[in-house]
Amino acid sequence: MIITGIILALIGVLVGIPILTTIGVILVIAGAVLAILGSAGRAVGGRPHWY
Repeated sequence: MIITGIILALIGVLVGIPILTTIGVILVIAGAVLAILGSAGRAVGGRPHWY
């Protein structure tokens, strides 16, 4: 999710499409939060691994 967000954000910046940049940033933030929660040992969505 983080890698997809980075790719979308870069494409959005390079091509000049703001919606891609916005979606990319949201995916990066959501992926980072889920990765932090998963590495802290918390169950995300009732599962020990979110992926």
